[in-house]
Amino acid sequence: MPVAGFVEERVKVPDGVTVAVQGDTVRVSAGKTSLARRLSHPRVAISLQGREVVIRCDLPKRMEKAIVGTFAAHLRNMIHGVTKGWRYRMKIVYSHFPMKAGVKGKEFMIENFLGERHPRKAPILGDTTVKVEGDQVTLEGPDIEAVSQTAANIERATRIKGFDPRVFQDGIYIVSKGEDAVS
Repeated sequence: MPVAGFVEERVKVPDGVTVAVQGDTVRVSAGKTSLARRLSHPRVAISLQGREVVIRCDLPKRMEKAIVGTFAAHLRNMIHGVTKGWRYRMKIVYSHFPMKAGVKGKEFMIENFLGERHPRKAPILGDTTVKVEGDQVTLEGPDIEAVSQTAANIERATRIKGFDPRVFQDGIYIVSKGEDAVS
């Protein structure tokens, strides 16, 4: 049953950030960093009014209200990403075999995991940069989805099957997520 009226969300665009709306594609840029994303729904309109992005739906149903809020959250994350960036921190934990981790091109390599001969690999997505310092792994980038999926790929690459996880706690685990990359 439709709700009378309309629903709209407004996202303020800070100084130094430019937003361009071309059809379904929204491009957010600040300085040298730029992000583009396709936000498409037949009943949701995205427009630029001065220094605000307006996401609006007339006569929305419950699902369409949720999509308006989701699109606004994506825009806020893009603006935060191009201005401050996103940072995830991970910790390398081992008790049985000393693990060696590093970056080769667009892959994160985990060597000697539980004494295995072949290295385990995890893809690094988008413009994410990965740094390994001792037992700390830091992931930074403007796109929160690329940074978080890269962290999930690394964590998943060290998943242990067939062993009791309470005893074999070896792996690389997310310690903190969603921090500002520029402090």
